[in-house]
Amino acid sequence: MSWSKYAEFLLFAALLVLVPGPDFAVVTKNALAGGRRRARWTSAGVATSNLVQGTAAVCGLSAVIVRAQPVFETIKWAGVAYLALLGLQAIRSAIRGRHELTGDQQPAAVARPLAGWRQGFLSNITNPKVLVFYLAILPQFLVPGASPGWLLALAWSHAALSLSWLLVLTAGLHQLRGLLARRAVRRGLDVTTGAVLLGFSARLAAERA
Repeated sequence: MSWSKYAEFLLFAALLVLVPGPDFAVVTKNALAGGRRRARWTSAGVATSNLVQGTAAVCGLSAVIVRAQPVFETIKWAGVAYLALLGLQAIRSAIRGRHELTGDQQPAAVARPLAGWRQGFLSNITNPKVLVFYLAILPQFLVPGASPGWLLALAWSHAALSLSWLLVLTAGLHQLRGLLARRAVRRGLDVTTGAVLLGFSARLAAERA
């Protein structure tokens, strides 16, 4: 394994994490519902899931899961259901139009940061495409004879890049908190985020292993 190959992977991974996906939508949803702190915990949940899946891939567990079709399908449909649940929650929040704030002008849900971590972790760990990514893409950047440690370094680097991007997203949303606190804007964003999550759920359901 060469450092040039590693740099090539970092560039590829950086471009990949910038593409909006379910993680982007879940972090945005929690930033709107619970403020910066909860969004940070959600980002940490996504990163924790990436670390678990990347380590599992290095240990060969992901390959076993992908080959075991019933297990793979169970993970897939759990992800479909969970993304749909989060999407419906966001749309319900928009319909109700009640967004209570605490004294420091942060949403009341900020008091439950671990709920944000749980949502980030579950939305990512139940996405079978992450397993496929670690199994199919990461080895492409290894040279013959490279040690398994390099595969682990690639997986953890991807997790670190994903966390960094989600924290940047959180900071950006926090800077716009004055605009996002307006009821009409907030309801519109809730509807949009909910629709995006439902869309990801439907797309995942339509995919074949």
